[in-house]
Parts: sequence; structure tokens; C-alpha cells
Amino acid sequence: MNFPLRRSRLAAAAFAALVALAAQAQTDPAAPAAPTSPTPIIEPAEPAATPAATAAEADKPAVQPSAMTADLFYEVLMGELNARGGDPGGGYSLILDAARRSRDDKLFQRAVEIALQSRSGDAALAAARAWKETIPASRDARRFELQILIALNRIGETVEPLRAEIAATPQVERPFLMAVIARNYSRATDKKLAASVVEQALADELKNPATGGAAWGTVGRLKLAAGDNAGALEAAIKGQEMDPSSEGPALLALELMDPSQPQAEPIVKRYLEGPKAQPEMRIAYARVLVEGRRYADATAELSKLTAAKPELPDPWLLLGSLQAQAHQDAAAEASLRKYMSLAETQRNQDAKERGLSQAYLLMAQLSERRKDFAAADSWLARIDNSDDLLAAQVRRASLLARQGKLAQARELVRSLPERTPDEKREKFLAEVQLLRDAKQYQAAYDMLGQASAAAPTDTDLIYDQAMVAEKLNHLDDMERLLRRLIELKPDNQNAYNALGYSFADRKVRLEEARTLIQKAVQLAPDDPFIADSLGWVEFRLGNTSEAMRILEDAYKRRPDPEIGAHLGEVLWTAGQRDRALSIWKEANLADADNETLQETLKRLRVKL
Repeated sequence: MNFPLRRSRLAAAAFAALVALAAQAQTDPAAPAAPTSPTPIIEPAEPAATPAATAAEADKPAVQPSAMTADLFYEVLMGELNARGGDPGGGYSLILDAARRSRDDKLFQRAVEIALQSRSGDAALAAARAWKETIPASRDARRFELQILIALNRIGETVEPLRAEIAATPQVERPFLMAVIARNYSRATDKKLAASVVEQALADELKNPATGGAAWGTVGRLKLAAGDNAGALEAAIKGQEMDPSSEGPALLALELMDPSQPQAEPIVKRYLEGPKAQPEMRIAYARVLVEGRRYADATAELSKLTAAKPELPDPWLLLGSLQAQAHQDAAAEASLRKYMSLAETQRNQDAKERGLSQAYLLMAQLSERRKDFAAADSWLARIDNSDDLLAAQVRRASLLARQGKLAQARELVRSLPERTPDEKREKFLAEVQLLRDAKQYQAAYDMLGQASAAAPTDTDLIYDQAMVAEKLNHLDDMERLLRRLIELKPDNQNAYNALGYSFADRKVRLEEARTLIQKAVQLAPDDPFIADSLGWVEFRLGNTSEAMRILEDAYKRRPDPEIGAHLGEVLWTAGQRDRALSIWKEANLADADNETLQETLKRLRVKL
């Protein structure tokens, strides 16, 4: 059983807001306001210049005479002076009157902006509606009205303006429009109403084969924002039925992927099988698989992508990371070297630096496994990205500790700067890990105990202290800490797993051990390490065939040496000794220092 480190969640892809919605409008409906001029719901496409249009432009005079009269000019000037001189209400009235008289779009827009800058949402809406009444053909007028209504959370009034905006948008621009609609309406306070309104407004688009995929994706995204996962999944299914090549339903399904919603993943897979599937979607899918600890599946997806698109750098980096994690060191090094050669082509300098830093850290890890500490240090020396310097120095400290220089290693970690609370915490945990790796368990336990006393509800510290307590054979203390963790965080699968595995490994309270591990399986059904624990407790209970089935599957998904040690012992006990030896040899090649593997071989008196 392996107790994995906590991981920070990927993600997924977040939408950037195109309009800043007023906080006041969301908290005080009686006094709505929006802080700035809203961005139009979709930017108009610039029409391509034709020869005839170019000729017509050439015939126009260079400067057009102004239609503004002296009286109108004076009114606009006074409006601006008032708006900038502390009387925005007076300025707004003058500019709006001038806009009506001149039928000028720019003056109407200026009136809207003055109202918004003075945080008067109702006045801004009145100006936008006056604009629309005066110039009914103005798309900008309708866009501003629509955006202001959204900002004021008057969602129910947006159905008709939204329908009109959709109808006025060229067919080629509508997929982009769908994405913008989702972004804007997701800011609404009443998210269920927002989803309902958008579905009404998109009624025709939902039936149109050309836009149905994107439209259902938009509706589904808003239902997801409203907490209606079932409705979101239904929308994704309908969207893909309308257009299997549409990204919208697949992106939505990717966010919905969860063991409790098994219908979501087939939507993603179907999209990826299509000829128009984007490589970025396969990378995102692989990351979600990694999040679910489905490492073999993630590796398979990335292998497909690197074979089909070998010129893309990012898939090589992620593939190399997975291969390194699986102790496939030769393959990992090849993938990482391929990434480093391709990274030079990346235009985004920040992304390039971050990626190369990760590759250098992984190459250092591979060198460290070979006990080539000089090579490992040389890889770390290449890291100059400020965001990764702390990680590089922590690895350097680990190298020192591996060479028996624990005091120097600890001093190096302690000397690192602490610019943020997160960095301070990272330094602390790094020093604890140095002590654990050096088997200085009592010192690590004492450090964790002091930190936990200062932060008694920090579940990460409690878990780490429990694991060190087990190493010290303080089993009662370990159980107390893990039960405290379960009390604080009932959905922490690692706590159930660790406690259940501890019982199973010591052959005590086996029924309770199985109950605890089954709870962990419910919380993380795709985790091969938790499956390993379940297989081990079944073996301890005498259910050899069931244990073999579970462990075979876990080892197939994650050929980790510890899982291999357990599977080998079950096979050995069942009389399949040749196969057991083969598994153990494979595990030993991956990590000859694995404690569980070496203890198993020693106890069974097996020499490889």
C-alpha cells in the first residue's frame, strides 16, 4: 500500500469575464450599479475589403464635414464639463439629450458610460434603451442593453434582446457567441434562471445542426454553474448528438467526468475519435485521467497524441512525468529529452520556462535514482525560473541527504527565503521529508507534533504525523490521529485507507479493516493504491482468488513495486511461483530499494 502525496488539482480551463459585474448589483437589488462600460456581447467582425469598397473609399473626401451644429456642440461640451467636474447627473442628461437630437451612436454610448462610471445602473439602462428606440437598427444599442441587464441581474428581461442579438449575428460567428453567452450569464446571481433564459433564447439554435452542438454546450455549462449536473450531462449528450465534432459538449463532459456520472466520459472519447478533435482536448483528457489516478489510461492517451502529433512539446512533458512516476526511467528520459528539444519552439516564454524547469526537475530525479548525484545537481543548476527555484533547492537538499550530509541538507532548506506562507510551509514539509527519508522518524514526529499543536485542524499535518507514528511503531497514536482526521474530514480517502491497511498488514481487526478500505474505495474508486489495500485485506481474510483478481487489476493500472510485492506474495501462496518471481523481478528493476518488496522477499526467503 502506498500513501500518496496530496496533489493539487489540475483544471481545467477557466473562462475570463468579458464584463465586470457590479458587486453592489448582486447584493443590493434596490440599488444596482455597474462599474464600467460593458463589453459588447460579441465583437463585430471586420468585413474583408473588396476592390469595389476600396475604390469607393478612395472616392470619399479625406475629411467629412461635421453634422454637429454650434448649439449641439455647446450642449456636448457642457455635458462633458459637468460629467468631469463633479455633476455626472447633469452631464448625463445633456449628453443623452444631444444623442437623441443628433441620432449619434457615439454620444449614446458616452451617456451610458457616464451613468456606469457614476454607478447608476438604472440610468445606464435608460440610456441604452433610448439609444435602441432612437436608432432601432443599432446592434451596439441592443448589446449595451443586454449587457447592462445581465450586470443588474435582471436576467428575466434579457430573453428578447438575446434572441435579437443571436439573429443579427452571422452564422460563422455564432459558435463564438455561444461561448461569450456562457461567460456572461454564468455571472448571474440566479443561475437557474440564467440557464432557463438562455435555453429559451437559444430555442432555434438548439434545433439547428450547424449550431446545435455549441448551443447545447452553452446551456449545459450554465446548468452546471447552477448545480444541475444531471441537466448539464443531458445537454452534453444532446449537443453531441447534434454535432459529434463540436468541442462544446466534449468540454462540458470533461468537467462532468466522475465515477458517479459514467455517461460523461464516452462523450469525450467519441469527440476524440473524430477527425476534427483538437490535440488540446486530448491533453486535457489525460490530465483529468491523472487526477483520477488512472495513470495507465493517461499514458495511453498521451502516447497516441505523441505518435500523431510528435511536433507538439507539451504532451511529451506530461508523458515523461507519468513514465518517471511509473519508474519507466529509460522511456521517461527519452520523452523528456524530446520535450526539451521541442520547447525551444514555444513562443510563450513563461510557459517555456515553467515547462523546462519541470523537465529539469524530472531529469534530476531520474539521475538521483541512478545515484548519479553529480548529474542530478547539474540538471538542477539549469533552473533559473524564480517560481521553481525553491523546488530546485529542496531537491538539492535531498541530494545532500542521500549522500549522508543530512545536517547540510537541513541547513540548506532552512536558509531558503520565505516570501509567502505557502513557501514557509513548503520549507517545513521539505525538512520533515528529509528526516523521514533519513529514517530520523522521532525528529520528524516531534517537528510535526509542534506544528500540529499550533494548527490542530490542519488535516495534512495530522496525516503526516500519523504516518510517522506508524514508522515508530506508535500504533495507538497512529490510530488516534487517523480517527481525528476522519472526524475533521470525513471524505479523506487516505485516512480510511491508511488505517484499514495498517490493520490488514498486522492481521488484526480484519473485518473492520475491510470496511475502512471499502469506504476509501467508494471515495476514490479509480485509485490503484487503495485497490492494492483492498486486495491485501482480502488476502489476509483468506480470499485468495478475490485478492488475486483485485491486485492483478491494480498492478495492470499501476505497476508500482509495492503493489507488485503484494501481488507476488498472493501468487506465491497460490502456487504460481514462476509468475510471482517474474512480478518481483519486474518490481525490483523498477525500485530495488522498495521497503515492502525487500521485506516480502526476506520473509519468504526468496532470492531473485
